[in-house]
Amino acid sequence: MEMETGAGAGLESTVERLSAAAALLEQAMQRLSERQQESEMTIGRISATVEAAMEERLAAAEAKIAQLEAEASANATVTATNGRKTLPAGMANMLAKQGVAIDSLEAGALDAALGSLSLEQRIAVKAQLLRAGMLA
Repeated sequence: MEMETGAGAGLESTVERLSAAAALLEQAMQRLSERQQESEMTIGRISATVEAAMEERLAAAEAKIAQLEAEASANATVTATNGRKTLPAGMANMLAKQGVAIDSLEAGALDAALGSLSLEQRIAVKAQLLRAGMLA
């Protein structure tokens, strides 16, 4: 009978140790769960901060794009209405050699002055004058 009593005490001791180990495991799991919740909250705050910063940068970029588009539109309108008013220096020199005054171009005088040029050269000169806004 002594053996049964000794075996029962050993079993009771093992059960107590297992119970204590289970309690320690529960505590460890609870601490891990708390840490996970804290980590998730931290990640949420970081994510919200980054998202807000990105939205702010996106809004600034969209505003800059709108400003640049407005400026480009305004510049296109000014260029379209004003047109180019100057000739390249080479073109001005060539016309001066032909006796054409750049201040007042008349179609007849221009055709007469360009008569000695080839067809391609006359077309190029007239295209430059059109781009410069000197011909209508």
